[in-house]
Amino acid sequence: MTCGHCEGAVSEEISGIEGVTSVKAVASTGQVTVISRAPLDEEAVRAAVDEAGYELAGRA
Repeated sequence: MTCGHCEGAVSEEISGIEGVTSVKAVASTGQVTVISRAPLDEEAVRAAVDEAGYELAGRA
């Protein structure tokens, strides 16, 4: 991610995952913080990030 548009694209895709209540993407660090009502399926998150045009590097 390099800009606010990138942050928005990633946040929008991850927000579509069932149970997600909050997403904060930060382009300067490349980190995304996700809050959900239940444990997240990492493959669902990976697919959402891929759909936004980026690659999930791993968990922090």
